[in-house]
Amino acid sequence: MNFHAKRPTIKQVAKAANVSTQTVSRVINERPDVAPDTRKRVLQIIKELDYQPSELARSLIQQRSYTLGVVTAGLKFIGPSRTLDGITSQAEEMGYTLLLKAQPRFDSEEIQPLLQTLLARHVDGIVWAVPEVGDNRCWVEDVLAEVPVPVVFLTMADNPRLTIVKYDNFLGAKKATEHLLQQGYSHIGHISGPMDWWESRQRKAGWQAALAAYGLEAPEAHCAEGNWSSASGEIAFKQLLTQYPDMDAVFVANDQMALSVLQGACRNKISVPSQMGVVGFDGLAESPYYWPPLTTVVQDQHKLGGTAVEETIHSIETERSEGNPAGPRMVVLEPELTIRNSSVRK
Repeated sequence: MNFHAKRPTIKQVAKAANVSTQTVSRVINERPDVAPDTRKRVLQIIKELDYQPSELARSLIQQRSYTLGVVTAGLKFIGPSRTLDGITSQAEEMGYTLLLKAQPRFDSEEIQPLLQTLLARHVDGIVWAVPEVGDNRCWVEDVLAEVPVPVVFLTMADNPRLTIVKYDNFLGAKKATEHLLQQGYSHIGHISGPMDWWESRQRKAGWQAALAAYGLEAPEAHCAEGNWSSASGEIAFKQLLTQYPDMDAVFVANDQMALSVLQGACRNKISVPSQMGVVGFDGLAESPYYWPPLTTVVQDQHKLGGTAVEETIHSIETERSEGNPAGPRMVVLEPELTIRNSSVRK
């Protein structure tokens, strides 16, 4: 492709198709007030000339930038990076570009300057993809009312005043623990993620609820805390072996930590799954290749990011068509349990 070649103009397309530039514009913007034969002819000329409509011109005409602001953090973690990939793919498919702002920490306090930067670039909406950690949502009530564009939040506790897209972490953990109970395991420990994460608390609560439904207790001695890394999973597993010697299964809050549990069981000559069942969470692409293959709760974070983009654009279009801001919406995606050898007793 010759990037220095002179690009065809809308006037050249109109002349070749023997129509007005307004008609070409209507075709480009998928307006209904164009005859089918005319539309077909204009589209053919556009293809032949390899005409690329000016995004700047489209933005000026429609008074919108076709840009979404995306705020994220923790891209070293698999979840946030997979979510961002989903956001990117869906935005491109729907004709939007992204303006990305990565916070240096989950608890960054530079909220207003960040929002001002995004709004100065005339974004049409914002996807807030920073997971809820600690009190990093405390600013919402004071600041959000001043933001003139739709904002969609990912992965946080319910709030009836916000549009939120999330996976049901509680349900996923409950499914995982129930599966272990149904396999005949009765002493089920838990390795959690860092407890200042909303997702970690939800997964721990799901583990506790499943045990309670079977009349079993879930004391703190049956739980150890990791930080999502495999290294922390190794430390937490050693801790559980000491403080819960009767443990015959473990629900692990993510697949990375579950990997070190499988290795730790092997080192301690504990057979998985005959002596100990193991279930992870997240559904990493690598989990079928663990040994034994890992049973895991699958949450498609690519889908999570894509759904957030869809909800943001839905809010943008609703406000433009109706003249009023779209009301808050709660979109809860259901995780699926994928059963493999690590938890199935023969």
